[in-house]
Amino acid sequence: MIEFKNISKHYQLKGQTLRALDQINLQIPAGSIFGIIGYSGAGKSTLIRLINLLERPNAGQVIIHQKDFTALNARELRQERAHIGMIFQHFNLLQTKTVAANIEMPMKLLGWSKAEREKRLNELLDFIDLKHKKDAFPDELSGGQKQRVGIARALANHPKILLCDEATSALDPQTTKSVLELLKKINQEQGITIVMVTHEMDVIESVCDYVAVMEQGKVIETGSTLEIFSQPQHPTTKSFIQTVLQQQLPVNILHNLENQNQHSIYCLKFLGKSAQETVIQAVIKQFDISLNILFANMTEIDGAVIGQMFIQLLGDAAEIQHAIAFLESSGVQVEQSGVQA
Repeated sequence: MIEFKNISKHYQLKGQTLRALDQINLQIPAGSIFGIIGYSGAGKSTLIRLINLLERPNAGQVIIHQKDFTALNARELRQERAHIGMIFQHFNLLQTKTVAANIEMPMKLLGWSKAEREKRLNELLDFIDLKHKKDAFPDELSGGQKQRVGIARALANHPKILLCDEATSALDPQTTKSVLELLKKINQEQGITIVMVTHEMDVIESVCDYVAVMEQGKVIETGSTLEIFSQPQHPTTKSFIQTVLQQQLPVNILHNLENQNQHSIYCLKFLGKSAQETVIQAVIKQFDISLNILFANMTEIDGAVIGQMFIQLLGDAAEIQHAIAFLESSGVQVEQSGVQA
């Protein structure tokens, strides 16, 4: 368990106080993949750097596995940092060192013997599938290969925690997918707690068990990824969800409708079992209304399907209300839809 208790962090900039973090209280379950998302300047990178105390808070405690890191002396902190790996946005590889030398670097710093280093190096090269690049230099690698080397280096000392600061934002979509799959494999096979900072909601959707949404140095919403996607509360969270799962009906679809009565448009939200049932077909058969499907999309999170469908309902008002009541009794959330400008 990683716990932030009443964490605040501020900087002095040109005579003014910049509050990077303001009274953060957050728990990250051990063994989970935890995403921290927010726009630039939200404070997410500052927060992740507090876990290994690369940044020190001005107030509050960072507690990891029931140990207060903010109370450790320099020697104790160095010992604890050996159990925390970090992956960076721009890889941070030494350009004059080979792949093998980059991966071995943390082991050398901790005084591992040559035989121990060689054994661990071969294990890691096999794991990231880059044994054939052992003697290559970083400028001979693709972006995805560089990040895999960065991951291997972070895993060298058998860490309990892996920190990823925008680890995929410099990669193309296909390479991002492969790196995320590797991180998920690390979590599942080795039980390492992974904390990911990102501004991409599709990264959260792909691998994270839990997510915290940040804005202006505060955590504005947190929960399981499924909860956040299915029931976002804060406008900023809804804005992020919109990038993956359409939250409003695009205005161009409305303009193409013969009947442009906006009050006839509804958003249906399906979760789990309701996403797999033929409730729409049942509505059309049972009720004397006209149902027009305008737009639909679905995504799968942690094995559960979340879906949204925008429909237009036309007909007798009472019959429409009966149809809506039927949908709700079938586990579908129904709400009158806004239109995206």
